[in-house]
Amino acid sequence: MSALHEYDRLIKSIYVLEYVDNSTLRHYVQQALNRGEAYHQLKRAITSVNGNKFRGGNDYQVSQWNDCARLISNCIIYYNSALLSAFLQIQERNGRQDVVDVISRLSPVAWQHINLNGEYAFNKDRKEIDLAGLLSDVESIS
Repeated sequence: MSALHEYDRLIKSIYVLEYVDNSTLRHYVQQALNRGEAYHQLKRAITSVNGNKFRGGNDYQVSQWNDCARLISNCIIYYNSALLSAFLQIQERNGRQDVVDVISRLSPVAWQHINLNGEYAFNKDRKEIDLAGLLSDVESIS
């Protein structure tokens, strides 16, 4: 058991030395930390809707609350990813490599354009979101 513990310490030491020596690795680690923090900020924004009035009366309800916040967060990220992908395809088709480069660096973790306080209806009569229609105004601006 102590051999495994020492092996683990060796692996950690090698990583720390690589981290200190390699600026590219530090850059990628910082990017990953920033993405994680952005996700947690989104989740906090979702859970603070309605003034944090409902958290649950027991552990199960609190767990449900957290799972719902995670589901909504992932829906927002998916929606943003779909928008960014559609916009990327439009810009690639138009030969706008400068815009493509900017889009490829954007994060889908944003919620300023999402109404978190609204009322939502989930009907069977729903229509598919027209991403091209949503992006038509943006395309004419760029």
